[in-house]
Amino acid sequence: MCTVCGCSSGPKIDGQTHAHSHAHTHEHSHGDLTHAHPHAHNHSHDHDHTHGDHDHAHSHGSDHDHDHHHYGQGAAGVSVPGLSQARLIQIETDILSKNNAYAASNRRVLAALDAFAVNLVSSPGSGKTTLLCRTIEALGDQPLAVIEGDQQTSNDADRIRATGARAVQVNTGKGCHLDGHMVGHAMDDLRLAPQSLLFIENVGNLVCPAAFDLGEDAKVAILSVTEGEDKPLKYPDMFTAAKLAILNKIDLAPHCDADLDAYEANLKRINPNITVLRVSARTGEGMGAWLDWLRAGLASKARP
Repeated sequence: MCTVCGCSSGPKIDGQTHAHSHAHTHEHSHGDLTHAHPHAHNHSHDHDHTHGDHDHAHSHGSDHDHDHHHYGQGAAGVSVPGLSQARLIQIETDILSKNNAYAASNRRVLAALDAFAVNLVSSPGSGKTTLLCRTIEALGDQPLAVIEGDQQTSNDADRIRATGARAVQVNTGKGCHLDGHMVGHAMDDLRLAPQSLLFIENVGNLVCPAAFDLGEDAKVAILSVTEGEDKPLKYPDMFTAAKLAILNKIDLAPHCDADLDAYEANLKRINPNITVLRVSARTGEGMGAWLDWLRAGLASKARP
């Protein structure tokens, strides 16, 4: 159980179920690169999020919270029967600390390859897979690869592979987000070429992926004009964490009375530093600016 968001995940990476415990460092070699994951690879492969000594016993000692915080209130921002706010904060801190160790390992591998990684986050139906397919086609012979995250099916990975790009499907089961460990295993399978673009298409969810660093260079939040101008205000953590917001499906704006200026104003209200691009993956409008942003990011990773 992931106490940060309450999910329970049993991921499969292209059909292979992975588990991790946290006993020692497991190293994955990439030629001259070593991808270190501080975990025990026990080959039972039940990927769960019970990190550390978290147990669900309803003891009535110091961990029992008699204040009965309402969900979303209290110092931890969440209430779980039998666990104090202090204990919840400790558990969340432990989980995110372990995830950040995996993310740091991923980041070292990407840096050694001069690769640029983006974490594509959105709600379901934002059009991010269509946008990604159009992006891959427009990039031509640029080395790239995709990690595709979904709870079930390989539908999106199949669409990506149809473009000729290499893709690894990660099915998270009941999990509502990718984490650094899953992405590290997928990177091992992809064996990225130097100076690659890595696209990580996260599970459709505007909440939990905001908290999990995957080792990416930037989170890119994709927002469809059909979702409502108040989405950034309702889900501020995601848009605060993102460096770039793509306002997608702008060709539909006249048909759904979408106010593009209101979308952008709300994004800037939440995150004054966010870059906003208006794009239609279907018509191609705005795609040039998106491709330029990606190329600039990749160029920034190149060592002299």
